[in-house]
Amino acid sequence: MKLLTKEILAAFPEFGSTDGEGDSAKVIVKFFDPTGSWTWYATEFDGEDTFFGLVCGFETELGYFSLAELQSVKGALGLGIERDLHLGPLTIGEARTRG
Repeated sequence: MKLLTKEILAAFPEFGSTDGEGDSAKVIVKFFDPTGSWTWYATEFDGEDTFFGLVCGFETELGYFSLAELQSVKGALGLGIERDLHLGPLTIGEARTRG
């Protein structure tokens, strides 16, 4: 699965521009491990490799994560990370409640 499309790339705000928005920051794209429990909610992308957003795994925390790392993951049955094709409007605060 292609993790980023031109439309998704165009939707990201300038990197660092959501600083201070906290839980009201808009999630642009959600990635998930279809055979595990990890989920990544991206609010910013630097246009090259680095996302900022909410990471839900062993802990739930805001931080940076890498496109290259997401693309390299092969979970159970050899499945990779996928993009939520049905994600509607969502904020970081709402994503926190989903876990």
